Amino acid sequence: MRSPLLLSAGFRHAFFLRNGGVSPAPFDSLNFSVSVGDTPAHVHDNLRIAADDLGVAADHILYLDQIHSALVLPGSRADHAATYRTTQGDGVVSADPLVACAVRTADCAPVLIADRASGAVAAIHSGWKSTAQDIVAAGVRALRELAGGRVDLLAAVGPHIEACCFEVGDDVATTLAGASPDHEVVRPGPRGRPHVDLRRIIHAQLARAGVAQQAIDHVRGCSVCDRERFFSYRRDGARSGRMLAAIVARASK
Repeated sequence: MRSPLLLSAGFRHAFFLRNGGVSPAPFDSLNFSVSVGDTPAHVHDNLRIAADDLGVAADHILYLDQIHSALVLPGSRADHAATYRTTQGDGVVSADPLVACAVRTADCAPVLIADRASGAVAAIHSGWKSTAQDIVAAGVRALRELAGGRVDLLAAVGPHIEACCFEVGDDVATTLAGASPDHEVVRPGPRGRPHVDLRRIIHAQLARAGVAQQAIDHVRGCSVCDRERFFSYRRDGARSGRMLAAIVARASK
Protein backbone atom coordinates (compact mmCIF):
# COMPACT_ATOMS: atom_id res chain seq x y z
CA MET A 1 0.00 0.00 0.00
CA ARG A 2 1.25 3.50 -0.83
CA SER A 3 0.54 7.05 0.25
CA PRO A 4 -0.43 9.26 -2.72
CA LEU A 5 1.02 12.22 -0.82
CA LEU A 6 4.45 10.63 -0.40
CA LEU A 7 4.41 9.31 -3.96
CA SER A 8 3.66 12.75 -5.38
CA ALA A 9 6.67 14.14 -3.50
CA GLY A 10 8.97 11.49 -4.96
CA PHE A 11 9.53 9.30 -1.91
CA ARG A 12 9.85 5.55 -2.47
CA HIS A 13 7.98 3.78 0.29
CA ALA A 14 5.54 1.00 1.10
CA PHE A 15 3.24 -0.31 3.76
CA PHE A 16 3.74 -3.99 2.96
CA LEU A 17 0.83 -6.39 3.41
CA ARG A 18 1.12 -9.93 4.74
CA ASN A 19 0.94 -11.54 1.28
CA GLY A 20 3.51 -11.92 -1.49
CA GLY A 21 6.29 -13.61 0.47
CA VAL A 22 7.73 -17.08 1.07
CA SER A 23 6.93 -17.85 4.73
CA PRO A 24 4.63 -20.83 5.47
CA ALA A 25 1.60 -20.74 7.77
CA PRO A 26 1.01 -19.32 10.31
CA PHE A 27 3.45 -16.66 9.06
CA ASP A 28 2.09 -16.71 5.52
CA SER A 29 3.58 -15.18 3.75
CA LEU A 30 5.46 -11.85 3.81
CA ASN A 31 6.69 -12.05 7.41
CA PHE A 32 9.63 -9.91 8.59
CA SER A 33 10.33 -11.37 12.03
CA VAL A 34 12.43 -14.35 13.09
CA SER A 35 11.48 -14.03 16.76
CA VAL A 36 7.90 -15.16 16.14
CA GLY A 37 9.10 -18.61 15.04
CA ASP A 38 9.76 -18.21 11.31
CA THR A 39 13.14 -19.27 9.90
CA PRO A 40 15.94 -16.76 9.13
CA ALA A 41 16.04 -17.96 5.51
CA HIS A 42 12.37 -17.12 4.97
CA VAL A 43 12.72 -13.69 6.56
CA HIS A 44 15.85 -12.97 4.52
CA ASP A 45 13.99 -13.86 1.30
CA ASN A 46 11.10 -11.63 2.34
CA LEU A 47 13.52 -8.77 2.98
CA ARG A 48 14.90 -9.23 -0.54
CA ILE A 49 11.36 -8.96 -1.91
CA ALA A 50 10.83 -5.71 -0.01
CA ALA A 51 14.25 -4.41 -1.02
CA ASP A 52 13.51 -4.98 -4.70
CA ASP A 53 10.28 -3.04 -4.34
CA LEU A 54 12.00 -0.15 -2.53
CA GLY A 55 15.06 -0.05 -4.80
CA VAL A 56 17.65 -0.62 -2.07
CA ALA A 57 19.82 -3.53 -0.94
CA ALA A 58 18.27 -5.88 1.61
CA ASP A 59 21.06 -5.06 4.07
CA HIS A 60 20.16 -1.38 3.76
CA ILE A 61 16.67 -1.87 5.18
CA LEU A 62 17.22 -0.59 8.71
CA TYR A 63 14.85 -1.33 11.57
CA LEU A 64 15.38 -1.59 15.30
CA ASP A 65 14.62 -4.01 18.12
CA GLN A 66 11.35 -2.31 19.00
CA ILE A 67 10.65 -1.76 22.70
CA HIS A 68 7.61 0.58 22.64
CA SER A 69 9.71 3.64 23.47
CA ALA A 70 10.08 7.16 22.09
CA LEU A 71 13.67 6.53 20.99
CA VAL A 72 14.49 7.54 17.39
CA LEU A 73 17.95 6.73 16.01
CA PRO A 74 19.84 7.78 12.86
CA GLY A 75 20.86 5.24 10.25
CA SER A 76 23.01 5.15 7.13
CA ARG A 77 24.55 2.70 4.66
CA ALA A 78 27.58 2.54 6.97
CA ASP A 79 25.52 0.77 9.62
CA HIS A 80 25.86 -3.01 9.71
CA ALA A 81 22.29 -4.24 9.32
CA ALA A 82 22.54 -7.23 11.66
CA THR A 83 23.95 -5.05 14.45
CA TYR A 84 21.56 -2.18 13.81
CA ARG A 85 18.55 -4.51 13.98
CA THR A 86 19.54 -5.63 17.49
CA THR A 87 19.75 -2.03 18.74
CA GLN A 88 16.74 -0.95 20.77
CA GLY A 89 14.44 1.85 19.65
CA ASP A 90 11.22 2.59 17.81
CA GLY A 91 12.11 5.04 15.08
CA VAL A 92 14.73 5.34 12.33
CA VAL A 93 15.75 8.57 10.60
CA SER A 94 18.08 9.00 7.62
CA ALA A 95 19.08 11.29 4.77
CA ASP A 96 20.93 8.47 2.96
CA PRO A 97 19.19 7.70 -0.37
CA LEU A 98 20.56 4.14 -0.29
CA VAL A 99 18.83 3.35 3.01
CA ALA A 100 15.23 2.41 3.76
CA CYS A 101 14.07 3.47 7.22
CA ALA A 102 11.69 0.79 8.43
CA VAL A 103 9.49 -0.46 11.26
CA ARG A 104 7.69 -3.75 11.79
CA THR A 105 4.10 -3.98 13.00
CA ALA A 106 1.28 -6.37 13.83
CA ASP A 107 -1.34 -3.90 15.21
CA CYS A 108 0.82 -0.88 16.14
CA ALA A 109 0.70 2.10 13.82
CA PRO A 110 3.50 2.65 11.29
CA VAL A 111 4.12 6.33 10.54
CA LEU A 112 6.32 7.43 7.63
CA ILE A 113 7.54 11.04 7.67
CA ALA A 114 9.44 12.88 4.94
CA ASP A 115 10.99 16.31 4.46
CA ARG A 116 10.47 17.66 0.95
CA ALA A 117 13.20 20.25 1.50
CA SER A 118 16.12 17.99 2.47
CA GLY A 119 14.87 14.59 1.32
CA ALA A 120 15.39 13.12 4.81
CA VAL A 121 12.88 10.57 6.11
CA ALA A 122 11.78 8.77 9.25
CA ALA A 123 9.89 5.57 10.02
CA ILE A 124 8.09 5.47 13.36
CA HIS A 125 6.60 2.55 15.32
CA SER A 126 3.71 4.13 17.21
CA GLY A 127 2.05 1.50 19.38
CA TRP A 128 -0.06 2.68 22.26
CA LYS A 129 2.88 2.99 24.67
CA SER A 130 4.98 4.94 22.15
CA THR A 131 1.95 7.05 21.23
CA ALA A 132 1.50 7.89 24.92
CA GLN A 133 5.14 9.09 24.84
CA ASP A 134 4.51 11.10 21.64
CA ILE A 135 7.09 9.30 19.52
CA VAL A 136 5.97 11.12 16.37
CA ALA A 137 7.13 14.39 17.94
CA ALA A 138 10.50 12.73 18.62
CA GLY A 139 10.63 11.68 14.97
CA VAL A 140 9.85 15.19 13.77
CA ARG A 141 12.55 16.62 16.05
CA ALA A 142 15.08 14.11 14.73
CA LEU A 143 14.20 15.04 11.13
CA ARG A 144 14.56 18.75 11.89
CA GLU A 145 17.98 18.15 13.46
CA LEU A 146 19.10 16.03 10.52
CA ALA A 147 17.88 18.58 7.97
CA GLY A 148 19.68 21.40 9.76
CA GLY A 149 17.34 24.07 8.48
CA ARG A 150 13.78 24.73 7.41
CA VAL A 151 11.69 21.64 6.76
CA ASP A 152 8.63 20.94 4.64
CA LEU A 153 7.13 17.85 6.23
CA LEU A 154 4.78 15.17 4.97
CA ALA A 155 3.49 12.18 6.93
CA ALA A 156 1.50 9.04 6.22
CA VAL A 157 -0.10 6.89 8.91
CA GLY A 158 -0.45 3.28 7.80
CA PRO A 159 -2.78 0.40 8.62
CA HIS A 160 -3.03 -0.68 12.26
CA ILE A 161 -5.61 -1.65 14.87
CA GLU A 162 -8.45 0.80 14.33
CA ALA A 163 -10.92 2.10 16.90
CA CYS A 164 -13.43 -0.62 15.96
CA CYS A 165 -11.12 -3.24 17.52
CA PHE A 166 -8.90 -1.28 19.90
CA GLU A 167 -10.69 -2.10 23.14
CA VAL A 168 -8.67 -1.16 26.22
CA GLY A 169 -8.96 -0.81 29.96
CA ASP A 170 -9.85 2.45 31.65
CA ASP A 171 -6.22 3.07 32.61
CA VAL A 172 -4.93 2.83 29.03
CA ALA A 173 -7.82 4.94 27.76
CA THR A 174 -7.05 7.65 30.30
CA THR A 175 -3.33 7.59 29.45
CA LEU A 176 -3.94 7.89 25.70
CA ALA A 177 -6.59 10.60 26.08
CA GLY A 178 -4.10 12.58 28.17
CA ALA A 179 -1.44 12.25 25.48
CA SER A 180 -3.72 13.46 22.70
CA PRO A 181 -4.22 17.09 21.65
CA ASP A 182 -7.59 15.89 20.35
CA HIS A 183 -9.60 14.77 23.36
CA GLU A 184 -12.41 13.11 21.37
CA VAL A 185 -10.45 9.90 20.91
CA VAL A 186 -12.16 7.56 23.36
CA ARG A 187 -15.64 6.12 22.94
CA PRO A 188 -17.60 3.32 24.63
CA GLY A 189 -17.52 0.01 22.83
CA PRO A 190 -20.29 -2.55 22.43
CA ARG A 191 -19.20 -4.35 25.63
CA GLY A 192 -19.09 -1.12 27.62
CA ARG A 193 -15.29 -0.92 27.65
CA PRO A 194 -13.42 2.02 26.10
CA HIS A 195 -12.32 1.96 22.46
CA VAL A 196 -9.51 4.31 21.44
CA ASP A 197 -8.91 5.92 18.03
CA LEU A 198 -5.12 5.63 17.75
CA ARG A 199 -5.14 7.08 14.24
CA ARG A 200 -6.86 10.24 15.43
CA ILE A 201 -4.36 10.66 18.26
CA ILE A 202 -1.37 10.29 15.95
CA HIS A 203 -2.87 12.76 13.46
CA ALA A 204 -3.30 15.33 16.24
CA GLN A 205 0.23 14.72 17.53
CA LEU A 206 1.70 15.18 14.04
CA ALA A 207 -0.19 18.46 13.67
CA ARG A 208 1.03 19.64 17.07
CA ALA A 209 4.60 18.77 16.04
CA GLY A 210 4.33 21.09 13.04
CA VAL A 211 3.08 18.90 10.19
CA ALA A 212 0.36 20.79 8.28
CA GLN A 213 -3.09 19.21 8.34
CA GLN A 214 -3.13 18.90 4.54
CA ALA A 215 0.29 17.22 4.66
CA ILE A 216 -0.95 14.25 6.72
CA ASP A 217 -2.10 11.25 4.71
CA HIS A 218 -3.91 8.14 5.94
CA VAL A 219 -3.42 4.72 4.39
CA ARG A 220 -6.29 2.91 6.00
CA GLY A 221 -7.00 -0.62 7.09
CA CYS A 222 -7.70 -2.40 10.37
CA SER A 223 -5.11 -5.07 11.09
CA VAL A 224 -7.52 -7.02 13.30
CA CYS A 225 -10.55 -6.96 10.99
CA ASP A 226 -8.75 -7.80 7.76
CA ARG A 227 -7.17 -11.24 8.17
CA GLU A 228 -6.48 -11.58 4.44
CA ARG A 229 -4.20 -8.55 4.23
CA PHE A 230 -2.75 -7.96 7.69
CA PHE A 231 -1.01 -9.72 10.53
CA SER A 232 -2.48 -9.02 13.98
CA TYR A 233 -1.02 -9.85 17.37
CA ARG A 234 -4.33 -9.16 19.07
CA ARG A 235 -6.18 -11.52 16.75
CA ASP A 236 -3.58 -14.30 16.37
CA GLY A 237 -1.35 -14.05 19.43
CA ALA A 238 2.39 -14.47 19.74
CA ARG A 239 2.75 -16.49 16.51
CA SER A 240 1.44 -13.66 14.37
CA GLY A 241 3.84 -12.51 11.67
CA ARG A 242 5.12 -8.95 11.36
CA MET A 243 4.60 -6.53 8.50
CA LEU A 244 7.09 -3.94 7.27
CA ALA A 245 6.61 -0.25 6.58
CA ALA A 246 9.55 1.55 5.00
CA ILE A 247 10.58 4.79 3.30
CA VAL A 248 13.70 5.79 1.36
CA ALA A 249 15.35 9.21 1.51
CA ARG A 250 15.76 11.14 -1.73
CA ALA A 251 18.14 13.82 -2.90
CA SER A 252 17.07 17.32 -1.94
CA LYS A 253 15.53 19.50 -4.63
